Amino acid sequence: MPTAPAREGYEGRIVVLTAPSGSGKTSIARRLLAALPQLSFSVSATTRPPRASEVDGVHYHFLSPSEFRDEVARGGLIEFEEVYPDRFYGTLKRTVDAATNDRPTLLDIEVVGAANVKRMFGAEALALFIMPPSLKALEERLRKRETETEESLRDRLGRAEMELQAADRFDLVVVNDDLDEAVEETITAVRSFLAGTLPLPDPA
Repeated sequence: MPTAPAREGYEGRIVVLTAPSGSGKTSIARRLLAALPQLSFSVSATTRPPRASEVDGVHYHFLSPSEFRDEVARGGLIEFEEVYPDRFYGTLKRTVDAATNDRPTLLDIEVVGAANVKRMFGAEALALFIMPPSLKALEERLRKRETETEESLRDRLGRAEMELQAADRFDLVVVNDDLDEAVEETITAVRSFLAGTLPLPDPA
């Protein structure tokens, strides 16, 4: 990866990981947090029900659709998306407001929301798109989870096909064919970004 002098007046403080569901971004996020303990994880809000192993406030802030809409009305979210009817995901404003150069925030969020965050924060945010090696590989990963019905699997794959077309809107695409390699590429990019030495396109 190319290096460059630290940018003058640099204020990078937000790291965004995004991907179609099942691409491995959450696994990469966990290992990124372990490698870079200065990162603070932003717990997203969602209206989907928790899975058996998930804890409210740790994995997600689990809200009802009406509670989520109340947060939207109060301006409590910097981005949100209705992925499926009444199935919302979003980033609470207070978690991003707390981000600093010394304590940057890591967001693990949906593709549309990630694009919105990048547009809002420009060079203060590094947005990485985690790419599955293929749609077939993505389908195999989703089936191994054993959390999807055939209908929900079709929905996710259809959505993934659309989301893959947005990959070029992000700062860096990391292909997750080999998890260890994808993790190392992500860690290297984030370290350079936090040091102010990762070349980024000028904000539009």
